[in-house]
Amino acid sequence: MALTDAGKAVMLNALGDVVGMSSLHTADPGTDGSNEVSGGSPAYAKKAITWNTATAGDLDTSNTPIFDVPASTTVTHLGLWSGDGATFYGGVALSASETFAAQGTYTLSDADVNL
Repeated sequence: MALTDAGKAVMLNALGDVVGMSSLHTADPGTDGSNEVSGGSPAYAKKAITWNTATAGDLDTSNTPIFDVPASTTVTHLGLWSGDGATFYGGVALSASETFAAQGTYTLSDADVNL
């Protein structure tokens, strides 16, 4: 069955209503959020993520989370979590991995979920 853009928007907006936190990962997070970055000073932590209203089968972020990343870490994936960070909804490979030789920050400038 093919969905219309209106049908896709209903699904994507429902997802956007429950996904409130984002995470960085050093490898594919699989189905449980594995390989999440940890450590550092200041310490790495999940960050709040917000969404624009879905259009044309695309849900796009409306904020730019900034993560603290510890030295000797290569960031490869983004994870999406419930607002309390307890339920993992899925992950995606970043368009380019980034290696941090020293403590630094990663700015998530854009993320999209599409159907």
